Amino acid sequence: MIKPEVFRQYDIRGIVGEEIDEESFYLIGKGFGTYLREKGLSSLVLGGDARLTTPVLKEAFTRGALETGCTVIDLGMVATPVLYFSIWKLKTDGGAMITASHNPPHYNGCKLNLGLDSVYADELQEVLHIIQKGKFASGTGTYTKNTSVNDDYKDYIVSGIKLERPVKVVIDAGNGVGGLYLPEILERLGCQVIKMYCEPDGSFPNHHPDPTIEKNMQDLSKNVVSEGYELGIGLDGDADRIGVVDEKGKLLFGDQILNILARDYLKSNPGKSIIVDVKCSKNLYDDIIKYGGVPIMYKTGHANIKMKMKELGVEFAGEMSGHIFLADRYLGYDDAIYVSCRFIEVVSKTEKPVSTFLADQPKMYNTPELHIDCPDDRKFEVVAKVCDELKAEGYDVLDIDGARVNFPDGWGLVRASNTTPVLVTRFEAVTEERMKEIQQLIESKIYKYL
Repeated sequence: MIKPEVFRQYDIRGIVGEEIDEESFYLIGKGFGTYLREKGLSSLVLGGDARLTTPVLKEAFTRGALETGCTVIDLGMVATPVLYFSIWKLKTDGGAMITASHNPPHYNGCKLNLGLDSVYADELQEVLHIIQKGKFASGTGTYTKNTSVNDDYKDYIVSGIKLERPVKVVIDAGNGVGGLYLPEILERLGCQVIKMYCEPDGSFPNHHPDPTIEKNMQDLSKNVVSEGYELGIGLDGDADRIGVVDEKGKLLFGDQILNILARDYLKSNPGKSIIVDVKCSKNLYDDIIKYGGVPIMYKTGHANIKMKMKELGVEFAGEMSGHIFLADRYLGYDDAIYVSCRFIEVVSKTEKPVSTFLADQPKMYNTPELHIDCPDDRKFEVVAKVCDELKAEGYDVLDIDGARVNFPDGWGLVRASNTTPVLVTRFEAVTEERMKEIQQLIESKIYKYL
């Protein structure tokens, strides 16, 4: 059958050969095909990332989906946002992307879509239940290939971006699929581009494809500084998350990238709301208010945030993790290729270096996102106990997603990751000493229950 634990909060993900294999992807194809057919739907686009196991898993998924009577349009190797774009462009009922995003090479997985909405949480469990029951729709589906959507996607982005001057940018695609798109798009927009690791290679020979971690961006940082370029942009494995380094080679956190884009957005959209996740800096919330916007704190997770945007009619949102969502001048999903272009558009409006963009903000000391190992079957229980204890002791705790503990001079966060067996923490304060005090307080609670 299939291991239920690979059906995570937002997608399906596991180690190939141990947790997932061809048989499980055949069943996932049948399960998702049946899920669509039960809703009176039948057409889907199918794409895959650069992982070495993706072609064989994609073929197995296709066999399963076709046996349910679905129409499968195979896009070949694409970025996840290109799959989303193709759902919109080709007007299909859904989509499936074979990818494990930024996970190590021996992982793979699948992101499922119903229209432009992610199939996640209870709906993803529904696909699992269909597989477990073994009651599949049957029929003879049709299979076609479509690679022209890649050109449509590039043309669409180029037509919607206006640079005020050429920008000098280094691109590190991490040997993921984003290298097939972003350099060409930026060159068409008039940028000077240096390409790094832009050839797709599922063994990820140069570094792990996660641009939010400093060590993965070291080569990019060195190249930006040595070439005297204005910034560097890194993409994750399937190109839905962005990382940025400034002209000094310094990595910007996801909330800083979001902050720079938010200032620009609010110039032409005063009074609008912006959704940001619980891991983001107090500076970001304060800055959105300062620039005339309304910050809305919400739980982490690309699927959660997309649904909240839709519910509230919000055009702009983002996460510390580098998922940034724009429905302003775009289609509303997380697309690091498009967001890179919007960021470069901001850079083109000024001669000031990127390192000065947020220089007027108060100095805050903060950690990156930190991880504490905790088994999947215990992580939510541990967080709940920490949250209850902090509340009982009178602390100001926001529990929308784990526990964000607020103090007059800082805050700390602990939440359970929805994708890996870890607890996620982050800490921030007005001094480094105070930041460490908050970290020690919260970590002492965590280790009590581990």
